[in-house]
Amino acid sequence: MNEFVFKRNELLAQKTIKGLESRNMSGYYAADKAEALKLALSLIPEGASVTMGGATSAHEIGLVEAVKNGNYNFIDRSAYADKREAMLLAYDADVYLSSANAMTDDGILVNIDGNSNRVSAIAQGPKKVIFIVGMNKVCKDLDDAMKRARNVAAPMNAARFDINTPCKKLGTCMDCKSPDTICCQFLITRFSRHAGRIHVILVNDELGF
Repeated sequence: MNEFVFKRNELLAQKTIKGLESRNMSGYYAADKAEALKLALSLIPEGASVTMGGATSAHEIGLVEAVKNGNYNFIDRSAYADKREAMLLAYDADVYLSSANAMTDDGILVNIDGNSNRVSAIAQGPKKVIFIVGMNKVCKDLDDAMKRARNVAAPMNAARFDINTPCKKLGTCMDCKSPDTICCQFLITRFSRHAGRIHVILVNDELGF
């Protein structure tokens, strides 16, 4: 990333943080992955129960590994034979780790889900939700954020799974009704009823999908 892009992202992050604060959510800026990891861990009390949905960005900054190896009760969905059991435990967790498929530069978060465990946990349940968001996901308005979520994030996520969807083959959303669609639920988070619940760490890097 060249210095001009870095500076632009830094300025944009400050605008986005103000937008989040106006929506009763907390925003933070991290210049790199290491700073993002440090910030995220500062928000997670030792001994806390921690879980997550699909959050590639949390893996990329080393957060998942740090939580697994730290003094936390990590609810690892992959360790459960019954995935539904792990998903239900998420609703009573102290901390839920996530990312966003897209967000606006005034603080609205956009997420799409197939099984809907992730978007439902973001909406309600866990006491605290921590988003790790690369600046590549910040869009100018809700229309652009929805387009990014559907035409960039969804096809890339579909490519990771053994599913048969048009977006996996064509690289763009076809508004399909395929049995394998991963776009079952759309969540737009425009305000948090509960202060101190939603925390968004904006990272001056390209993360996730």
